[in-house]
Amino acid sequence: MTTRVFLSGQWLPADEARVSVMDRGFLFGDGVYEVIPVYSRQPFRLEQHLARLQKSLDGIQLANPYRLEEWIAIVLQLAGEAEWQDQSIYIQVTRGPMAVRNHAFPKEITPTVLLLAEAMSTPPASQRQEGIAAVSAADIRWLRCDLKTTSLLANCLLRQLAVSAGCVETVLFRDGRRLSHRRFRLVDFRREGRRAAGTDQEPSDAAGNHL
Repeated sequence: MTTRVFLSGQWLPADEARVSVMDRGFLFGDGVYEVIPVYSRQPFRLEQHLARLQKSLDGIQLANPYRLEEWIAIVLQLAGEAEWQDQSIYIQVTRGPMAVRNHAFPKEITPTVLLLAEAMSTPPASQRQEGIAAVSAADIRWLRCDLKTTSLLANCLLRQLAVSAGCVETVLFRDGRRLSHRRFRLVDFRREGRRAAGTDQEPSDAAGNHL
């Protein structure tokens, strides 16, 4: 992770950044995120990723704390000062702190905004050439996977299912048959010698929710 992060208007050393224990993102997972790949310090499809962030914010009824040009400036600054040429920039926006623990939205909202960068992680050549082993499981994530929300416990459990089995990926199905999520473009299934390739993802997962 970068030595400096952007937290709600301030550039801070990562080990000095602090978030309230009453933040709704911390207590409820009440927030959204976006991940932007950066190649040679150039964010890939930056405005499209920020448009998807806006879609997620609209989906949880949270006003965007910054204008488009402000987001672009913050992302470009982070990409320019990070330690790596190729990196992933993580954006998280929560509904911010509340006075008392209450599921209902506060009347006054001060969003918490976090941006940090990490080195780009890419599959090794052996995986690209030979493929990977995967397990399958029922898709237990919530039904609004088109919104990139920070409530990712189901994703963590499903990822650990693959890790515990010595695999790389968990391929998800809904209703026992419909392929609903995979991180890779092509999934090759074989049963009794017959081959069936994965088709397009369902609309509920079209925006992606795996990073």
